[in-house]
Amino acid sequence: MIVVVTGASGFLGRAVAAELVAAGHEVRTLQRRPSQVPGATDVLGSVTDASLVARALDGAEGVVHLAAKVSLAGDPADFRRVNVDGTRTMLDAAERAGVSRFVQVSSPSVAHAGAALAGVGAEPASPEHARGDYARTKAEAELLALSRDSASMRVVAVRPHLVWGPGDAQLTERIIDRARRGTLPLLDGGTALIDSTYVDNAASGIVAALKRADAAHGNAYVITNGEPRAIGDLMAGICLAAGVRPPRFSVPAGLAKAAGSAIERAWAIRPGQDEPPMTRFLAEQLSTAHWFDQRDTRRDLDWAPSVSIDEGLRRLAAHYRSAGG
Repeated sequence: MIVVVTGASGFLGRAVAAELVAAGHEVRTLQRRPSQVPGATDVLGSVTDASLVARALDGAEGVVHLAAKVSLAGDPADFRRVNVDGTRTMLDAAERAGVSRFVQVSSPSVAHAGAALAGVGAEPASPEHARGDYARTKAEAELLALSRDSASMRVVAVRPHLVWGPGDAQLTERIIDRARRGTLPLLDGGTALIDSTYVDNAASGIVAALKRADAAHGNAYVITNGEPRAIGDLMAGICLAAGVRPPRFSVPAGLAKAAGSAIERAWAIRPGQDEPPMTRFLAEQLSTAHWFDQRDTRRDLDWAPSVSIDEGLRRLAAHYRSAGG
């Protein structure tokens, strides 16, 4: 079918678009920069541009909406414009175009209120309890998307958790860069148990949600490898794959949370050039358990991950060897 993928110039969006092309679908991508996905047709622009979105969706049967403002800091209005208003624009255009399947790519952070999430499923999205502008606006966007679920446009929300792999400039490269500079601490020893998702698995899970929309619509699903590990062990594996010494020093979580709150206040007054080194949300993510029951996801989406964490780390190491370090 004809499928529109938003945000395909990003790490995960590009992988999803490539997977759909490989499956034989006609893929259009909508984002500000070229997707560089062979076989896909790029439509360049913003998901907030209603006329452009309408053109991109003309004749489409499926939509995978990944485009979002992803950051630990920034103008709250920018998060709302892209994550909430952009999603509304996509949904409105999809309904007018007669799109029958709509996959909203969300985040487990929409149900995170600061405490551990251990062995739970896709808890309800909660904008009022979500931490930070990104999580709050993604929660609103997910609820908005699911409210449009109907017999004519089946909507599924999926929440990939901590997606990583070769070419990832967000999580993977930031871990490696900060470890190399000696500015990546372990919080409370890095013992918090977390799920993560190798990029190929995240992409195949999202494509499975599109395929299974008839059966899974109206629901949200967390997608992970289903292999919880201590966060310190996962970061060490990523660092070693790149030939970088893993983080060794530990900071109490309470101290990191207090520092994160102070940095957030300072960043709001005078933003830095990069992401803030710590925020309260990040401190909570690094020090609390986040692992999820995958039984509903695997049953309803008829899907299972194909690349283990250990295999993913081997692929990551091969990537850095081929890149010369």
